[in-house]
Amino acid sequence: MNDGVRQHQRGYIFLKGASWYLRYRQYELQPDGTAKLVQRCHKLADNEGKYRSKKAVKTLADEFLGPHNNGMMTIDGSMSVAEFWEKQYLPYVTAEKRPSTVDGYRKMWSAHLKARMTPPLREFRTVDCERVLQSIAHECDVSSTTLKHLKHLLSGVFRYAIRTGVLHGVNPVQAACIPKAKPGKETHAYGIKEILKMLEILPQPAKAVVAVAAFAGLRKGELRSLRPGDYDGSSLKIRRAAWRKHLNTPKGKRGIGTVPLIPTAASVLDEHLASVKRKAYMFETFRGDPADLDYLVREVIRPKLIAAGLPWYGLHAFRRGLATNLHELGVADIVIQAILRHSDVSVTRQAYIKTDAADPRSLAAMQALETAVCNQCATDANAEKAEGAVN
Repeated sequence: MNDGVRQHQRGYIFLKGASWYLRYRQYELQPDGTAKLVQRCHKLADNEGKYRSKKAVKTLADEFLGPHNNGMMTIDGSMSVAEFWEKQYLPYVTAEKRPSTVDGYRKMWSAHLKARMTPPLREFRTVDCERVLQSIAHECDVSSTTLKHLKHLLSGVFRYAIRTGVLHGVNPVQAACIPKAKPGKETHAYGIKEILKMLEILPQPAKAVVAVAAFAGLRKGELRSLRPGDYDGSSLKIRRAAWRKHLNTPKGKRGIGTVPLIPTAASVLDEHLASVKRKAYMFETFRGDPADLDYLVREVIRPKLIAAGLPWYGLHAFRRGLATNLHELGVADIVIQAILRHSDVSVTRQAYIKTDAADPRSLAAMQALETAVCNQCATDANAEKAEGAVN
């Protein structure tokens, strides 16, 4: 039920204590789905300054009642934000989004937003959004990255409410600012030396998983869903991604594609495939399902690396490592974007190519700057001497 019952009203303005109030009526959605006309009260202004008479605050009352009188207030908009999430938005994203995305949304909502989303949908303002984000930042000690994700999720809820006609007007979340919070965790990228050391000490199939992750840059879900038919000896066709027991298309508009595989990685993968009897997937369980890479990391990879004194930053650090290693070899960012199959090269640059102010290239760049400064100083000094000789 999206159409509100239009009924023109002027309301009743009255003074109580030191403030002016407006009594009005509106239809609200009931738990059984019916609409009920209820009486509400809204504070207009304090009885001071230019608001010392009923006539003075009538403009405020007319402005407040405008959306009620012109049909902009829908009955469905009277449900709480939490109720709208549960009844309308969650079913929508479950049907339209990837299972892994829906799982992430559910976790963020339950952990940080659910208890704070009691206001009616149509009364939620930008200031309310900022207060919610500030409360989460203060009480939960989350990072600025988490707050950005929460704002994005909340904005999606209101964007859907507007798209479906439950709300009219501007998305109240868009203009909200992210409060100050601790920075997100530093991410890492594996260098070539670290990767080669891992390949020396890891047994199969962990060795092949690391080789493909490091030299093809596949995401975890793409690694899990690889089939022998996706491999031709020199490249991998990325056709699908596995999350838990779900198979889906790869992430992003350019997720489906072909990635070249260097001989070093191909020989490791060939070694693994030659030893596997059942080959529904390149990396699989005894039942023929996509392998549990978290189990492989926990039981094999991490213990081996710890024993060798090597750090473990997660499988995604290999994907960032490929981007960084190619960048350091002088490969154009747009080519790296194509290999990683990102939709936008800015994602490749900002989140995957890791640069260090102390790396040799940065030091060489600053030394070049110093040389340029010194040369310019010498040129200026020679010019001054020549001018002095003429005078």
